[in-house]
Amino acid sequence: MTTFDHDAAFTAFDSTAVEHEQVLLMQDSVSGPRAVVALHSTALGPALGGTRFQTYTSDGEAVRDALNLSRGMSYKNALAGLDFGGGKAVIIGDPEQDKTEPLLLAYGRLVASLGGRYTTACDAGTYAADMDVIARVCPWTVSRSSHIGGARDSSAATATGVLQGMRAAARHRWGTSSLRGRTVGVAGLGKVGHLLVELLLAEGARAVVTDVRQAPVRRTAEKFPQVTVVDDNEALIRFASGLDIYAPCALGGVLDEAVVPVLAAEVVCGAANNQLARPAMEKQLADRGILYVPDYVANAGGVIQAAGDLRGLTPRQSAAKVERIFNTTLALLEHAEAEGMLPGTAADRTAEQRIAAAADARARGPQALLQR
Repeated sequence: MTTFDHDAAFTAFDSTAVEHEQVLLMQDSVSGPRAVVALHSTALGPALGGTRFQTYTSDGEAVRDALNLSRGMSYKNALAGLDFGGGKAVIIGDPEQDKTEPLLLAYGRLVASLGGRYTTACDAGTYAADMDVIARVCPWTVSRSSHIGGARDSSAATATGVLQGMRAAARHRWGTSSLRGRTVGVAGLGKVGHLLVELLLAEGARAVVTDVRQAPVRRTAEKFPQVTVVDDNEALIRFASGLDIYAPCALGGVLDEAVVPVLAAEVVCGAANNQLARPAMEKQLADRGILYVPDYVANAGGVIQAAGDLRGLTPRQSAAKVERIFNTTLALLEHAEAEGMLPGTAADRTAEQRIAAAADARARGPQALLQR
């Protein structure tokens, strides 16, 4: 069980500067969970983002993660052309041991208290079955099971989007969008990473994989015996024959001072959020000739599907929007190169411009919103 003292008050913010519109902290005396819901921006529309369920070393770490993830959702939704703002939630605890129906219902009531300012979906540690429970008390819930009208877990859409990001990066770097014969290192074999391996193999790529947990490694190796398994991320980033593409698909911050100087890859494109430990890491990647695809551009497939679910799109229509991540990524990389900017800088500026324009339109009134 989580070691948090559930009777203690949150002491999470310290001197952290918060640019967000709203942050809610939950501590339920009955079910015992702590949760953080962070709304970064609703300039483009109601916030949309997933619910992450994982352990944290402190309240502060959980809050910082929610703040960073929700900001990323604002940028992700803006770059994907969605009329949704950015929000994210984290539930603190071990999803294998601490997840209960009362906990999910308590969390659902917290989200419902926002009255539609935030719609939640699956993320790391949560699944369609969890969203089904949350939806019993919160109508602002997507990624539910298909038998109750949902579009299922969005992991397949996220994996598909990452594949499209890789294909765009391949076109930009090597002149062809084909991944056939390319070696791709996948770090993290959870919901998205496992599916991404399957897609890569279908494209004719070679997959080299690792995970800190043995169970997903065994599952992947048994299903796809042609994959190469390495012991850990250290072995993956130093893979002897080199990688064409490195795909971080677990938690964020993996591109740090220890990894970037020794990474044996030409492209970084993965599903993990907030892959850069610090913004300066992208410049260090570029200095080594490594092309970085901003994570929130490549991994937008899941939220595109969730937005389609909310807007009543058919699965085919949502899938077509996910496929367009190829065009979005390629246009971004070409724009960044033409302007002499890093792709991350170009993506941030584009997202910020769209968010600022929407905020300005809202400030000027309903008529300006109709003209957007």
